[in-house]
Amino acid sequence: MKKTPIIIVIVVALILVFGIVSIYNNLNTLEENVDSSWSQVENVLKRRADLIPNLVNTVKGYANYEKEVLTSITEARSKFESANTPGEYAEADGQLSAAVTKLYAVAENYPDLKASKNFSDLQYELSGTENRIATERRRYNEAVQSYNSTIRKFPTNIVAKLFGFEKKAYFEIDAKDAEVPDVNF
Repeated sequence: MKKTPIIIVIVVALILVFGIVSIYNNLNTLEENVDSSWSQVENVLKRRADLIPNLVNTVKGYANYEKEVLTSITEARSKFESANTPGEYAEADGQLSAAVTKLYAVAENYPDLKASKNFSDLQYELSGTENRIATERRRYNEAVQSYNSTIRKFPTNIVAKLFGFEKKAYFEIDAKDAEVPDVNF
């Protein structure tokens, strides 16, 4: 008869251990989803950053004296390249988007440039990349939302604190960067 309480204690302990292991593994999976989603955001942001110099060089051939716009793009791209956190990427992304908008405005002054196949192709690629960026930002924020909401739920929050799982940052932009630029072609 004395074996029954010991067996019950062992069974309860095993259930607790398996529960904690299950929660821990789920948190690791969710954290990996966040990291993977962030890598994809970086991937498409890098694609855009790589396309922009080609667009700039195409414009340079037509607009040698538009140095201010070209300088602002170079500076924004440099900030993007040195960004390390979602917040830094969001700030650099906003500056890069604003600079590209100015570049398109400059292109308005050069009808030959707008008609250039290279410029048109690069514009098309950049537009497609912007769509990819929006999609990957959304996926990243969804992964962050899933992870953050899971680590806040009971009893997962206890395991999360025990093993150091912390809230992840969303990819957010300034309200100024959310405004749709007015560019006419």
